[in-house]
Amino acid sequence: MNFNDLEKAFASKSDADLKSDYRLFKILGQKWLVDIAPPLTDMALKLHLPIKRIIRATVFKHFCGGEFIEDCEKTVNDLYKYKIGSILDYSAEGEEKEESFDYTAKEIIATIHRAKGDPAIPFCVFKPTGIARFALLEKVSASADLSVEETEEFKKAAARFKNICAAAAENNVRIFIDAEESWIQKAIDDLAAQMMQLFNSQKVIVYNTIQLYRTDRLAFLKKSFEHAEKNNYFLGLKLVRGAYMEKERARAEKLKYPSPIQPDKQSCDRDFDEALRFCVEHIDRIAICSGTHNEESNMLLSQLMKEKNIPGNHPHIYFSQLLGMSDHISYNLAAAGYNVSKYVPYGPVKSVLPYLIRRAQENTSIAGQMGRELSLITAERNRRKSLK
Repeated sequence: MNFNDLEKAFASKSDADLKSDYRLFKILGQKWLVDIAPPLTDMALKLHLPIKRIIRATVFKHFCGGEFIEDCEKTVNDLYKYKIGSILDYSAEGEEKEESFDYTAKEIIATIHRAKGDPAIPFCVFKPTGIARFALLEKVSASADLSVEETEEFKKAAARFKNICAAAAENNVRIFIDAEESWIQKAIDDLAAQMMQLFNSQKVIVYNTIQLYRTDRLAFLKKSFEHAEKNNYFLGLKLVRGAYMEKERARAEKLKYPSPIQPDKQSCDRDFDEALRFCVEHIDRIAICSGTHNEESNMLLSQLMKEKNIPGNHPHIYFSQLLGMSDHISYNLAAAGYNVSKYVPYGPVKSVLPYLIRRAQENTSIAGQMGRELSLITAERNRRKSLK
């Protein structure tokens, strides 16, 4: 395994693509610009300035498949040429109205129908705040008393969860339930456990997501496995580090409670890698998707598979990265015969903005991420020039 094989890593990129990527990551590396981008974008949208055109031609084009399912076809086909699957992700979130939740649920089910029987789309995914109100999930997570109206509202949200997972089971399509902020996560975890118990009795269909940048998640993973064993279902897990670090720490500081986030990167890396070891040790009953851009963790998982004589194409193990990031990991893993997939978000530009802002913030907050992306792109551009 060699993540520095640039020829494989950028095989799908033209010289013009690399030039465009270089410029984009150069901008994303400017933290001050990323910090002021959300309020400026919000203001531009309210003033009806042509900001959508700029976003669509830059970050949206790089990190998203398009605005509609049909728009994603080119991305899906281009990735599959290199044996990389796509995870169709309708990226609406943070909605407030019931009709919006119903629309999003229908769109997610449409991604399931598109993925049915297509090896190029091994997973679909949904974000709970796309189908349930954030404040409602917060109250349920805190075990607060619900009004009669809220009780009925939560029943509808739970029904959307069930309908989506039932459609996935009926069409034999694996589905990820994304993780969100810690103060709404308990409600999501409880619903995810119910869905896995319902639909994972014979094989893995439903996957919950575990954010290992939280101090309590490794213990939660082990507890989830105990519950799965006790209730005789397969445990599906997407393992990630997490995307809300700054938001989580700011809220904890403001409300004067201990931060749920690991004290340092080393602690997060330790728990993530330990989670990989635990899951591989129980791979007959756990299916995982390792969603990370960390080279060491990806290398570790490939080594653990070799030690246990687990083939690269074992259906219970997938590696995954986000579209537009860490191609040197994705393409080299796929070339070596491992199961690899890319998150392919899509949706209206305005709806996808929270996702795009997180990608920008994530890239500036991860130590060395921008430098690594830029250095690889620069090295590949120089390699190509030397061949001319």
